[in-house]
Amino acid sequence: MIVGTAGHIDHGKTALTRALTGVDTDRLKEEKERGISIELGYAYVPLEEDGHGDILGIIDVPGHEKFIRTMAAGITGIDFALLVIAADDGIMPQTLEHLAILRLLGVRHGAVALNKADRVTPERLQELQADIARLLQDTALAGSPVFPTAATVPGDAGVAALRLHLTAASRALPARDEQRLFRLGVDRVFTLTGQGTVVTGTALAGSVAVGDTLVLAPGGQQVRVRSIHAQNRAAGAGRAGQRLALNLAGAGREDIARGSWVVAPALAACSTRIDAELTLLQDSGAVLQAWSPVHVHLGAAHHTANVVPLDRESVRPGESARVQLVFEQELHAVPGDRFVVRNAQATHTIGGGAVLDPFGAARKRRSAARLGWLAALAAFSGVARDGERNTGDAAGDAAVGRSAGAGGGDIATLLACSPNGLAMSALVRLSQLPPARVTLPPGVQRIPLHGGDELLVTDSALAGLQQHALAALAEFHAGSPDETGPDPWRLKRIASPDSEDALWSHAMAALLAQGAVLRHGNALHLPGHSVELGAADQALADRLLPELLAGRYDPPWVRSLAATLEVPEDEVRRLLRKLARAGAVSQVVPDLFYHPEPLAELARIVAELQDAQAATFRDAAGLGRKRAVQLLEFFDRVGYTRRVRNTHLVRPRKAFPSGDGAGLQTR
Repeated sequence: MIVGTAGHIDHGKTALTRALTGVDTDRLKEEKERGISIELGYAYVPLEEDGHGDILGIIDVPGHEKFIRTMAAGITGIDFALLVIAADDGIMPQTLEHLAILRLLGVRHGAVALNKADRVTPERLQELQADIARLLQDTALAGSPVFPTAATVPGDAGVAALRLHLTAASRALPARDEQRLFRLGVDRVFTLTGQGTVVTGTALAGSVAVGDTLVLAPGGQQVRVRSIHAQNRAAGAGRAGQRLALNLAGAGREDIARGSWVVAPALAACSTRIDAELTLLQDSGAVLQAWSPVHVHLGAAHHTANVVPLDRESVRPGESARVQLVFEQELHAVPGDRFVVRNAQATHTIGGGAVLDPFGAARKRRSAARLGWLAALAAFSGVARDGERNTGDAAGDAAVGRSAGAGGGDIATLLACSPNGLAMSALVRLSQLPPARVTLPPGVQRIPLHGGDELLVTDSALAGLQQHALAALAEFHAGSPDETGPDPWRLKRIASPDSEDALWSHAMAALLAQGAVLRHGNALHLPGHSVELGAADQALADRLLPELLAGRYDPPWVRSLAATLEVPEDEVRRLLRKLARAGAVSQVVPDLFYHPEPLAELARIVAELQDAQAATFRDAAGLGRKRAVQLLEFFDRVGYTRRVRNTHLVRPRKAFPSGDGAGLQTR
């Protein structure tokens, strides 16, 4: 069990930690000279007299108001709060602020040490105990036991009683069935001679073993675990809920700072936008409107952010709201992570909340669909609407920063709110579960994505997309009866521009296989729709198409065709444009039309190039530079490729129709 102290400056937190463990956590020269804690202190004590068995860890935090940032970093990940109140001072400002932070971070278990009890009368102690009961009555710590202590008195009975209570609380802490991926928030980093870089922090999820490869977040730098100390003992592995020291290979001290995370590779993605549930304290005196600046303490990190309310125009004291926090730097988070918010001047705590979506949307963030997604995530991660976490598994609720719903939420609800599908990699980040442990509901299809990922889509969402595509195609036919139909990617822009390319390809392939949609050249059309040529046009088309096919990669221009066939130029141009609308030919530039077969071959050449630039495509196809540029721009225009600087990248899972009407599948 990890215990975190809290309380006003000079109320005896460090002395009490020393009395409980025998460890002086003030290690800095400045701390000893000034007699106050400045940095986090760590102490450990075996729960068994023989020194074996479980270890009780205590994090001693500074009490001065200037070190709230340090205090918040130390509290993240604790199982149990020890609120220290000096009997001679009573309840003080930092007592209240520390208690508010404990509440905002979701700490549910704790005790109160009424320290320096030897300095006051019994009547004063009774009065203070009544004050403490009133202070805690509306919090999760209501009813917590109060222990009068005299930390500086050797053999104090109150300290002994408190130690017994902490031992009992540790043994009562439920065992964790920890299946999630590993996460550790770094609150200290240093180097040891001959060892290298060492980071310390509380493991919030998962397990780690010597030899494992992890990733720094943000940053994405891979590191290898060389050795582990768990609860101040050398170990081969560490697990969630333990204080760990990890000796890392692959990163220097300058690469890591307090607030960094060491995580499993699948959790390494970071973002500058986090959607969250935010609650303002009743006495905060703050009103947050769009782009209000705040200080955010999440894990051991401290960042500045701007608040954007999502479900209302402003957030007032005592209210809870869905908001987006916009940061200047990327940061790591998962659903359910707790955070504390301080005012723009960082002078007092005004509220806090829990992360819903660690990858907030930049557009349409206040749409009904987006708010529905956040509601589903709130249920999935166990975050209630009033800012208090729902009751989840006992082990999850026992510790700060652990999402009660992670791994136990309703994946079906998330998929129901994802009409365009949900990537397996995104679901892994949201649930913190490895793919092998993600249990999908029935009626979910897996569509392969680039890089080995998968897009998860429900049968009902796929059917809805297909019906939408059919309706859009019917509307296109009604508006353009003389055209065979749009190409697949033009239809996508009309029917469902926000859908994933892979999902659209999958949906269209199914419709083509079912015969619900037919393909003519590059055009899609409904079975009942056709564009018939008149006898004269058909006769001319039968002469034009072989000429274009014979021209292969360099077909004749309209003027040359007219001269060869002895037909007026305007007549050739009119018919070729009509054939292009029907999908029988493609117009690359004005008056230059390609037959589908050689155009499909050129598309295949582009797909096979490692770096499809004008020069490489020119050489591979045996064309001039000008024609190569014209063709590459055509492929960009029809959605087959996209230009990135000078390179034309084939879009993942794009198909270019071949001359026989079948699709040419690309990488």
